[in-house]
Amino acid sequence: MNIKPAVRNWLLLGAILVWFQIFIGGVTRLTESGLSITEWEIVEGTLPPLSAAAWTEALEEYKLTPQYKKINEGMTMSEFKFIYFWEYFHRLWARMMGFVFLFPLIYFVLRGWIPKRLVPNLLAMFFGAAIVALFGWIMVASGLKDRPWVNAYKLSVHLGLALILYCIILWTWMKEKWRSVELVRSAHRSSLMVWSRVILVLLSVQIILGGWMSGMKAALLYPQWPDMNGKFIPDALRDGDSWKWSNVVDYDGLAVFMPALVQFSHRMLAYLLTGLILWWWISRLMRHSSTAIRRAGGIMILLLIAQILLGITTLVLSVGSIPVGWGSAHQMVAILLLSIVVFLFFAARHTSSTPART
Repeated sequence: MNIKPAVRNWLLLGAILVWFQIFIGGVTRLTESGLSITEWEIVEGTLPPLSAAAWTEALEEYKLTPQYKKINEGMTMSEFKFIYFWEYFHRLWARMMGFVFLFPLIYFVLRGWIPKRLVPNLLAMFFGAAIVALFGWIMVASGLKDRPWVNAYKLSVHLGLALILYCIILWTWMKEKWRSVELVRSAHRSSLMVWSRVILVLLSVQIILGGWMSGMKAALLYPQWPDMNGKFIPDALRDGDSWKWSNVVDYDGLAVFMPALVQFSHRMLAYLLTGLILWWWISRLMRHSSTAIRRAGGIMILLLIAQILLGITTLVLSVGSIPVGWGSAHQMVAILLLSIVVFLFFAARHTSSTPART
């Protein structure tokens, strides 16, 4: 059976909401707001402090954290309210998404609008959302004991899980939108499948490296382009003694090895991706027989150019602090770029199917 347009629109809305939640999470991370709420209260945490006494209590709880003691000691109430807002907004948006997913689903089930083929994907969505939320708290908890900030590796796992959830919803929506449409002829699937998979894997790694960049504040070390403090390979990576596991695990100690390695790797993978995507577009996509693929390739190139400019701008403006607006835009365009590559991979795998009764 073909699903109702309302169900398709609900799936698309879900993907948009997750995309925006990742944006809010990026701002929360860049403003160092993630540790401002020290407890995970599913129900009671729905409302923010509503009185002066409640705000004072929340600030006193924050004062017990390593972040306050080591970085924000003496923070005023207005400054605390600013960081509290972003973490609260991040959690509130997650709660709102739960309602947006659950209540329409109940309605659709009661109306008989959910075909059996959607059940595995819907279960994956709800399970994925629960895992993302749980790991979000594990991530926050990593900064409430010994270190004054969230662990960059756990932060990137949280980001990666959110991206997986986003892609599951996006993929499900695409399957239903183009269920009876052949986007690519079978003779042209092989090449599109191979290169979309390669770009998808590399781009996913690049986004995780971007999460490490943000979590480690690696841009602050070398806010120049195209060199890194006047050199192609920074001195921190030339010292053989720095190549040890302890510098990878304890990246936020005195050594700058891991932040330097992450920024260098992020740059090199960006160059590789740019070259591959441009070659793929020029040699394959811009002359593809499918109009949908040609258009997707053009959008991909525009997003790639925007992403390059945003990345360089964010880097060179990271003097003393990372520019929140530029950094957030850089992350969100990366996810839009990922979305286009997911579509190209989907088009290579998708075959039209005659609507069947379920």
